[in-house]
Amino acid sequence: MIRHLHLLFILLVPFGTMAQEINGDWILKRVDEIRGSENKISVAVMNIKGKRGDRSVKSKSYIHGMTRSYTEYLAPARDAGTKMLKLEDQLWTYSPATDRTILISGHLLRQSVMGSDLSYEDLMEDPRLSNLYSARITGEENILGSRCWILQLDSRVPDITYYSRKVWVDQERFVILREDRYAKSGKLLKTTEVLTVEQIEARWIATRVRFKDVLKTGEGTEFAIESIEFNAAIPEYIFTKAVLKK
Repeated sequence: MIRHLHLLFILLVPFGTMAQEINGDWILKRVDEIRGSENKISVAVMNIKGKRGDRSVKSKSYIHGMTRSYTEYLAPARDAGTKMLKLEDQLWTYSPATDRTILISGHLLRQSVMGSDLSYEDLMEDPRLSNLYSARITGEENILGSRCWILQLDSRVPDITYYSRKVWVDQERFVILREDRYAKSGKLLKTTEVLTVEQIEARWIATRVRFKDVLKTGEGTEFAIESIEFNAAIPEYIFTKAVLKK
């Protein structure tokens, strides 16, 4: 009973006293709201399990809203000092080995990030799914002990990396717990599986996630958040090209 009352409170309160119609588009907007757009600083580890063996890559990221981010790779030693800067629709990388800054565009966007199952296209995509897709509820399922809506997402825009998606949204926390991404042909391209969800600073976030490019061999890439700070004070110089060679 308490669980049901809590869900009712979540669904009704943010939108006033009038009951809100629950449909796919409304759920997707709630997912975007929960993700938020405030400043964040996080430290994370990517555990990459590829055909040539396993390796771990540690990084620290600074994120401002939905359009600016800066990431510096800390380990292993061969990758330390590699940096990545996203400003609006542009993405630069810096390699200390060559002392070169490269604008990632065109076919380069399809390349893997540090040998992981993520591409640069994935990093450049608008994180607000409601801007890109229309959604409809197709069913329900339990994942990680939570009841989820199953949503079918279809593209609103013509030029998009993933033409459609299938997502499983936690009905209480509005966190996506699973996701399948498809090409226009209907072919499955990538999957996402949330392994753990934690409450940090009164927010529910996925702290361990496994990504899998189904077109690649290997067991996928597990992304684990070691620490995260919300509403962080980030100096403005962090989001300038000068920081890449600093």
